[in-house]
Amino acid sequence: MEQSPTAPPNTHNDIGLRFMLLGLGALAASLLFGVLGAFKFLYPEFIEGLAFNKLRPLHVSLAISWIFLTAIGGIYYYLPHIPSLSAFSTRVARWHFWIYLVTGLAILAAYALGRFGGREYWEFPPLLALPIFATWIMFGTNYFRIARQRRTAWPVYYWMWGTGIVFFFLTFTESYLWLIPYFRENMLREIAVQWKSYGSLVGSWNMLVYGTALYLMERISGDEGVARSKMAFGLYFLGLFNLMFGWAHHTYPVPFAAWVRDFAYLVSMTELFLLGKIIWDWRASLTALQKFQHRRPYRFLFASDMWVFANLVLALVISVPALNLFTHGTHVIVAHTMGTTIGINTMILLASVFYVLEQRIGQDVEIRHARPLNAGFWLANGSLLVFLAALLAAGLIKGTYDGGSFQEMMESIEPFLLVFAVAGVGLMIGFWLLLIPAMGHMSGLVFARRYDRIGARQAGERAAGD
Repeated sequence: MEQSPTAPPNTHNDIGLRFMLLGLGALAASLLFGVLGAFKFLYPEFIEGLAFNKLRPLHVSLAISWIFLTAIGGIYYYLPHIPSLSAFSTRVARWHFWIYLVTGLAILAAYALGRFGGREYWEFPPLLALPIFATWIMFGTNYFRIARQRRTAWPVYYWMWGTGIVFFFLTFTESYLWLIPYFRENMLREIAVQWKSYGSLVGSWNMLVYGTALYLMERISGDEGVARSKMAFGLYFLGLFNLMFGWAHHTYPVPFAAWVRDFAYLVSMTELFLLGKIIWDWRASLTALQKFQHRRPYRFLFASDMWVFANLVLALVISVPALNLFTHGTHVIVAHTMGTTIGINTMILLASVFYVLEQRIGQDVEIRHARPLNAGFWLANGSLLVFLAALLAAGLIKGTYDGGSFQEMMESIEPFLLVFAVAGVGLMIGFWLLLIPAMGHMSGLVFARRYDRIGARQAGERAAGD
């Protein structure tokens, strides 16, 4: 029989909290490096000593870390508390955390020293990928040891989390095939494999994030049918199909058959539509009391739903081959990527963070920080709207530009890029207003627990001495 996720905290929970806290720090730093990178791109003389080729990988790597760390932390925290946790290895989970932390610091140091050697997303020296491989083996082993003890049928989020773990390991491995001469020495072959692996990689983290969203919806509503409905499993199977085959729409420059790309786009759009429909129907099913009791997580899930539909419209437009000819490789694609990463994934993960805080400390966060949290929520979402609009305008001008040199084209879009950079400042401030209270309370949970254990041990030692 399973225990409630609101059962008394234990070491299992603490590990999840540590991952979440590290993820929040990664997001805060990623926002800073993103803003600095935007101004450095516009004004190369901005802050001497900072190089754009260092700022960009710092921003990207930390943003990806935010997604994985917070999703992993949530999974560690949310897995039902089984009476016998003998299958769960606390030692392995701790090793997972510390190896990830040390490797992350090594990657940041490599970027700061200008030591690269990888490819897009993974621009750090390939040797540092080895401990990342090891941590995902640890994570997967722990996950499946716990999940298989569930005696009833798995809800859809169990399948999503397990699939995301397995496919991350496979696609991460695939992204390093360029180390083999057979792939590296043929440009088309390397491009095809690299972008295929990246498309599937995004699918793997979407599984982790969407699974988290469905878990939260089930817990907030108290309706187990949310994660067992035909539509939820339809989303899972579409996501799985998209993970394996939807990458094709990322490879327009590679000479594939046109129908492969078009079909891949259709699948990915259907997945987004189903996610939006599930959240929309779930929102309509909630009572006013449920919305009030979980108002912070509810707001983030509501925001993610709005960004799902906005990104769905944009994705449908750029999927038209005739339009994609003008938009591919421009800031329009960047807008689609950023809209998905920030508007959907980040909002869902923030809902997860604040749900955990609700479970552990009640409404203390909401009571003490209501004003900055409200201001941060609206500032972040409003800035994101301006941020994406500026990228779309710059991309459309770039895609349809029929003038002289590349420099003249860049000068024509510079005002829009400036708006984009300023909106990025608003985005950073808005998220920081959300992150600072969350990090403060999460730190209190993590370290207070540690101090309680130290105090209990010292008290026991004093009692033994007496």
